[in-house]
Amino acid sequence: MERRVRAVAGMDAELRAKRKRPEMATATATSGAGRCLPSKARVSRQPPPARVRVAVRLRPFVDGTAGASDSPCVQGLDSCSLEIANWRNRQETLKYQFDAFYGERSSQQDVYAGSVQPILRHLLEGQNASVLAYGPTGAGKTHTMLGSPEQPGVIPRALMDLLQLTREEGAEGRSWALSVTMSYLEIYQEKVLDLLEPASGDLVIREDCRGNILIPGLTQKPITSFADFEQHFLPASRNRTVGATRLNQRSSRSHAVLLVKVEQRERLAPFRQREGKLYLIDLAGSEDNRRTGNKGLRLKESGAINTSLFVLGKVVDALNLGLPRVPYRDSKLTRLLQDSLGGSAHSILIANIAPERRFYLDTVTALNFAARSKEVINRPFTNESLQPHVLAPVHLSQKELLGSEAKRARGPEEEAGHLEPPAAPACASQKLSPLQKLSSMDPAMLERLLSLDRLLGSQGSQGTPLLNTPRRERMVLMKTVEEKDMEIKMLKVKQKELEAKVLAQEAMDPKEKENSPPARLRPLSRRTVTVAKPLKRAVVMPLQLLQEQAASPSAEIHILKKKGRKRKLESLCASEPEEKAEEGWEPQISPELLAHGRQKILDLLNQGSARDLRSLQRIGQKKAQLIVGWRELHGPFSQVEDLERVEGISGKQMESFLKANILGLAAGHPCGSS
Repeated sequence: MERRVRAVAGMDAELRAKRKRPEMATATATSGAGRCLPSKARVSRQPPPARVRVAVRLRPFVDGTAGASDSPCVQGLDSCSLEIANWRNRQETLKYQFDAFYGERSSQQDVYAGSVQPILRHLLEGQNASVLAYGPTGAGKTHTMLGSPEQPGVIPRALMDLLQLTREEGAEGRSWALSVTMSYLEIYQEKVLDLLEPASGDLVIREDCRGNILIPGLTQKPITSFADFEQHFLPASRNRTVGATRLNQRSSRSHAVLLVKVEQRERLAPFRQREGKLYLIDLAGSEDNRRTGNKGLRLKESGAINTSLFVLGKVVDALNLGLPRVPYRDSKLTRLLQDSLGGSAHSILIANIAPERRFYLDTVTALNFAARSKEVINRPFTNESLQPHVLAPVHLSQKELLGSEAKRARGPEEEAGHLEPPAAPACASQKLSPLQKLSSMDPAMLERLLSLDRLLGSQGSQGTPLLNTPRRERMVLMKTVEEKDMEIKMLKVKQKELEAKVLAQEAMDPKEKENSPPARLRPLSRRTVTVAKPLKRAVVMPLQLLQEQAASPSAEIHILKKKGRKRKLESLCASEPEEKAEEGWEPQISPELLAHGRQKILDLLNQGSARDLRSLQRIGQKKAQLIVGWRELHGPFSQVEDLERVEGISGKQMESFLKANILGLAAGHPCGSS
């Protein structure tokens, strides 16, 4: 066994040496290149690596399970190493070494202060951090993360310290203003559920242009004190899915993730902003269905949990082997942990194990996973940017900046004889032009502009990246802009001259106007506007009515006739046709005819049945019944205008009713209802 331990130690030493060699080679190459470079702009800014730190916690025996024949299968050697019996040879033991080992008598404070508390400072630097509780079912993961009122776990302790840090750093007089928000979710059977808003349904996991993992629609609650945190967290914890198995009465059936986001805004120039995220993850334990006795829904839940943990193991193996594809997308859990494993977070893995021999295989599996996880390399970096409102106000117009750049490019000889275009008034909405000479700018401002240009390009902003435009193309562009400005200026001058001539002619005496020849001014080009002619209207009268009126010698009735493309009005008594005006035809009707039509309508309203009333235009079944009912209730109509009193008949409807019926009834042949 000692040979095997020495061999394992030798292999670890070789692996460490191999990792150090490329790092030393990279550092040497960078330093060598730095002597040849004229500036520091091309030096690599890759963030320094940070290995995933792994701590193992051994829970004590559960009450009633420890006996004389049940000795522990795991034994701690020191604060960083432990040994476990070899299942192939009981005379040998397997040794593991981690960043920290917490035995049966370790308290919640020991675990928190030794592994979790040191990473909280990174959040105030704008970096991400993650704490994962891993292990088989019944090993004490939820107790480690949540704890109890007497022994609070990692989550309440971390929130209490983090809120205290933000209050101290964000106090008045400090340079940064801090705010904290929290979100709480669970992954249940490959569904992302919001525990703060359970009715929101299954959420999707997205990735932005910079590789950050985010969940659109996830509820965020602002918190300023630990009381605010408890107000949101305790009701949400009751929404988490739990169930009873043979090994645990309250077994977690989902992976729970608490996301705490710390946002910082600088109060003074250059008004930067930072964002750090803390993931506190309580993973569901792997289960052996033969020992848990899962059936039905519990069996389906167990399958989803084991599948996601299996994909988690594949991700760790792919990162350790340096494979080109890491299967983050094979599971919602690994997709969410993309920042924590191989990403940009300071990660802590707390592997929880049980001392009983009946958990031996689960314990060995958890220890092997923890040993592989400590080889994963993350690269944390600071999430820092400028506040949006800092980039908005600009006091120089684009024309002024272009003019200054062209002035530098022409030189002093051309500048003396060249007419400079008038400067336009400064507009606050104009953005800073990237065409100005970059070499004369402050290096810090130049670096920020270049980073902003790269950010806009990565977000898919359309248009030419002007900051990267070559000098020759910039000069051509500036020359074109100057020519357009000069052309606009000349047009404005000509317009002013024409306006002055017009004013001078208006100010001349009448005698001078008669003697002076008329000046022909060139009109300005304007868009011709065509006005549509009004539509012509014609009133069509019944033929029999026209025949009756034509029989009387004193009556004169106008008839509309169409000849070719022209319409003319002809009188039955007149011999020559008379053209109608352009505004349309509106023949005059005699008052006797109107009175005759009104009387017939009034008789029909007072004596006609509902069927007779429907023969009128604009009167249907409903309005006919309303007229009959009103007549029975109030008596006969005294005039046609009383029809407006009937409910459902407005003044406009009354007017259209008269126009549609009065001529037809006067002729004695009403049309059917419309």
